[in-house]
Amino acid sequence: MKLAIRELQAWHGRSQALFGVDMSLRQGETVALIGRNGAGKSTTLQCAIGALARRSGSVLVDGHETIGLSPHRVARLGVALVPQGRRIFKQLTVEENLRAGVRAVAADRAWSMERLFEVFPLLAGVRSSKGGWLSGGEQQVLAIARALIADPKLLLLDEPTEGLAPRVVETLAKQLLEVQRAGLTILLAEQHLGLVRELAGRAYVIDRGVIRAEGDPTQLLADEQIRHAYLSL
Repeated sequence: MKLAIRELQAWHGRSQALFGVDMSLRQGETVALIGRNGAGKSTTLQCAIGALARRSGSVLVDGHETIGLSPHRVARLGVALVPQGRRIFKQLTVEENLRAGVRAVAADRAWSMERLFEVFPLLAGVRSSKGGWLSGGEQQVLAIARALIADPKLLLLDEPTEGLAPRVVETLAKQLLEVQRAGLTILLAEQHLGLVRELAGRAYVIDRGVIRAEGDPTQLLADEQIRHAYLSL
């Protein structure tokens, strides 16, 4: 699935958060969106899924204009968001959380519950546990699995490593590589630059709602001017 964002502007109340953002993702490509806290990463993903009411410009999902569509209509096009903060159902078990994410029952679904337990084996061991009992890493994996079980073609990941220990991040990176190999298009909003280098083929740098640079992640992160001006490194 392809994504094309053109002249995207967005507001939180009266405050403008995005100023003419332009981005594109090719079929099967993983692209990172990097920047400081408050730079506009989450807002861009919220616009892509249709979760922000006040937005203008163009967000094309495989050629379909989604500006003006509600989140559930964007999801039907094959877009799924793993939000910042996980937002799992803490009173439901792992299996119940996953069932809640199923959009339709079909024999040819790419991401069955059993396949998810194979890709994310730590979930298999806690499948009957309530979401609120899980560790932060387990909750993050559950949030990703719940998005995948809807069989998306475009996966939006908003700060998936936030609050996770380095060892958990390392495990999660390996599992996301497995998700990549399934051919999904992935837009990754992330501050963990090691994960960005490992997963993304391209990256955009965003600051104060404006795209400041675009290119190979390793080259961008080696640029001292970019690191100092936009990444606080």
